[in-house]
Amino acid sequence: MDQTISYFGYVAIVGRPNVGKSTLLNHLLGEKISITSRKPQTTRHQVLGIYSEDEGQIVFVDTPGIHQKAHKALNKYMNRAATQVMNDVDILVWMVSAGSFTAEDEWIGQRILQNRASGAIPFVIVVNKIDRNGREEMLIPFLQKLYDTYQPDHIIPVSALKNKNLDRLLGVLRTTLPKGEPIYDKEQLTDRSLRFLAAERIREKLTRQLGDELPHELAVEIESFKEEPGLARIHGLILVERSSQKAIVIGKQGSRLKQVGASAREELEQLMGKKVMLELWVRVKSGWSDDERALQSLGYVD
Repeated sequence: MDQTISYFGYVAIVGRPNVGKSTLLNHLLGEKISITSRKPQTTRHQVLGIYSEDEGQIVFVDTPGIHQKAHKALNKYMNRAATQVMNDVDILVWMVSAGSFTAEDEWIGQRILQNRASGAIPFVIVVNKIDRNGREEMLIPFLQKLYDTYQPDHIIPVSALKNKNLDRLLGVLRTTLPKGEPIYDKEQLTDRSLRFLAAERIREKLTRQLGDELPHELAVEIESFKEEPGLARIHGLILVERSSQKAIVIGKQGSRLKQVGASAREELEQLMGKKVMLELWVRVKSGWSDDERALQSLGYVD
């Protein structure tokens, strides 16, 4: 093994919905691994993003947004997916939004303090969206209060979308992670399969197209995924909970479903480097988001 290898470890990125966790991961890797949208709780699964360089390897764990009120089985699953990693990684990164600290942030902060009382995992607060809140010096009182309250090892203001201060964050992670050799191939960007990434790309396009028209009772299942030389044939099933939602997803004369399919197909062709034949159907499955068995069949497994 190359003697220049000096570090390897896992870094969890946690925070409330819509603070930019997936955007941060994608910009750190320089590739789109986690889907994003303006709608809260777009991320539903833990997704590993693998950052490799000659000196070492960082495995980022992107997590669903943590929220206080988790009534349905899907919401409870997402909370578990986010909180279970807090003690199982080498560094915990808590992401908050510059100048916007909510009751949900405070609730998450208390959970982190409780977890840190039982262990000594290095802890970094990343303050995102500094470009949206005027001059950086105006953030100093906000940063100081975060530091005084939560006592992180580091606090780093960034703009994930504009790649600002991401080098500083990477530098802190490199020097904090334990020594070790990588376990993933240098070319590998995620542990997730193309089948999973295809389902997520379709769900992202649906979420962006629908905006506030459809709540989170929406899932995508890949029923068939066949690759041939220069071609991939993918059949995707979109699940909704009510007939009225099915009509919204399909759109007038199928227009919305066609737009979703075209946008997802274009992105999948770029991802896979080959032509993609994508067919989408919509089916009503009442109550799937509050049904543990249905969630497991869709890949929501702890």
